[in-house]
Amino acid sequence: MFSWLARITLACWRPVSRYARMNKDNNNSNNDELEEDSSSLSNSLLWCRDLEKHSYGDFSYAVVQANEIIEDYSQVETGNDATFVGVYDGHGGPDASRFISDHLFQNLLRLAQANGTISEDILRSAFSATEDGFLTLVRRTCGIKPLIAAIGSCCLVGVIWRGTLYIANLGDSRAVIGYLGRSNKIVAEQLTKDHNASIEEVRQELRSLHPDDSHIVVMKHGAWRIKGIIQVSRSIGDAYLKRPEFSLDPSFPRFHLSEPIRQPVLTAEPSLCTRELKPSDKFLIFASDGLWEHLTNQQAVEIVYNYPRAGIARRLIKTALNEAARKREMRYEDLKKVDKGIRRFFHDDITVVVVFIDHESLSTKMSVPELSVRGFVDTIGPSNFNIL
Repeated sequence: MFSWLARITLACWRPVSRYARMNKDNNNSNNDELEEDSSSLSNSLLWCRDLEKHSYGDFSYAVVQANEIIEDYSQVETGNDATFVGVYDGHGGPDASRFISDHLFQNLLRLAQANGTISEDILRSAFSATEDGFLTLVRRTCGIKPLIAAIGSCCLVGVIWRGTLYIANLGDSRAVIGYLGRSNKIVAEQLTKDHNASIEEVRQELRSLHPDDSHIVVMKHGAWRIKGIIQVSRSIGDAYLKRPEFSLDPSFPRFHLSEPIRQPVLTAEPSLCTRELKPSDKFLIFASDGLWEHLTNQQAVEIVYNYPRAGIARRLIKTALNEAARKREMRYEDLKKVDKGIRRFFHDDITVVVVFIDHESLSTKMSVPELSVRGFVDTIGPSNFNIL
């Protein structure tokens, strides 16, 4: 069936370079296989920055599109004394993830500069301000665009400042650190919790918060879903599952609730993690769940550890796409030619940022470009990331 679908898609395939641009300014990899793949993917929904500098080392960045309209937004902000990474995996449309990309970093920067520091409280407040801002937008526009009340986004943020890593997360994007363990073997450690109803712990949490609602989580279409609709339990947006005034008309059956909510079903309260970076900590992987559907944490860190830095985010995406094709009994070469929209039957939008930690840079004041890099839209410019 899938090979038939691929042949039909190939027959009507059209160039998509106007939607995705491959940036080759920094492609220093001398790996012929990856370079050939880069060339063949340049017109097939992939965007990347193979290697850039940040305050404490290098980073590699790649995004591949699957949806008709990409719902993954992301950014890296580099300053002289700090590095910011944000991955925003939207659902229901791009409005929430795009809004987060435009506002969350600015909210964080405003709060950090006002307090002269980065902390878990600062991150929590930046998430809250972003949620409030998006719900205000929903309130203003739902009269002409009611479905905006059903648009939301996962949100994963990491900040490195003064040798400390701060992470805040909503949803099922994931941050994983690779560190050297015994016998100098690379070990994966997951730094975030997946807020997804497929996990028993999350279902138990939801049931304890909603003891009078026997339908708070139900199995539907082969997966555990909150109210039979959504899998992630924390997000920015999804206003119709948080505020009674945003309940959607029954004419939208996909988002129809059998009765008005009496309390928020989802929350925008992030889970937080602080880690003093140690000499054994070598790199971080920030990625939307599209990567983790196809790779384990350990598989991902071993790929990063065993291959050159340049193009490593792209290599992780290529490996995930190979696995997605294998699961559908397709060849990878055929999957690369499947167009956006139809591509979503095979894999999700995928964003990957790999941040290398060079510990000599943690103790040495290095001058690096202050860059703001936005994933996929290929927006690159100066950053104002200065906390003090």
